[in-house]
Amino acid sequence: MSFDIPDDRRYLESHEWALEENGVVRMGISDFAQDELGDVVFVELPDEGDHLEQEGDLGVIESIKAVSDLYAPVSGEVTAVNEDLFDAPELVNDDPFGEGWMIEIEADDLDELETLLTAEEYEDQIA
Repeated sequence: MSFDIPDDRRYLESHEWALEENGVVRMGISDFAQDELGDVVFVELPDEGDHLEQEGDLGVIESIKAVSDLYAPVSGEVTAVNEDLFDAPELVNDDPFGEGWMIEIEADDLDELETLLTAEEYEDQIA
């Protein structure tokens, strides 16, 4: 099976993606992760203003099959939360790299992104 792995972002081994634009990092879960989880029924996310540590817990995603922790791609302050997911968690399945994004983080140090997997490295991991 082939999964969408955009090469404009970085990935955590735990299947989150990170896309940096103007110092802000938007994150969500990968196409592979949403496929593995199955139908997403609930997402618990941090509040705006919360401070996260890279690879620290930031919330939970629940599907009909499993409950999984979500991890922060970078350290920083949460500046936006995709509140659409509270009423429509299925957006994570429908469009994991678009409307299914989860949070935006104002990164303390953008160099942390360099420690994450490239699209190619992530593709090798899930192969």
